[in-house]
Amino acid sequence: MNTTTSLIILALIISITLIMLNNQLTMTKPNNDKLSPYECGFDPLKTMRLPFSIRFFLSSNSISAIWLSKIALLLPLPWAIQLMAPTYTLTWTITILLLLTFGFIYEWIQGGLEWA
Repeated sequence: MNTTTSLIILALIISITLIMLNNQLTMTKPNNDKLSPYECGFDPLKTMRLPFSIRFFLSSNSISAIWLSKIALLLPLPWAIQLMAPTYTLTWTITILLLLTFGFIYEWIQGGLEWA
């Protein structure tokens, strides 16, 4: 038996063992809410189109833009640290993180993160 086959068999054995343990050890307490087809909490007799607040879209858009830009700016950091003089890169990295942190604190103080 080669290494690949033995690793696949070992992974299957571990997976099946963990699934069986999870099935046996979990405590399930079904009630009417969990057994209903509308577990999410929406009333099936009302309209399905509930209005969303514009604050939801604004906050989710700004949060995703901040995270994406932070990832794009900080992604080269592990490679840049290995340069001869990584202080320039680390200075810019700390500057970006401080700018994002201060922007978050300012937004928090102004009440932009609170739901009305």
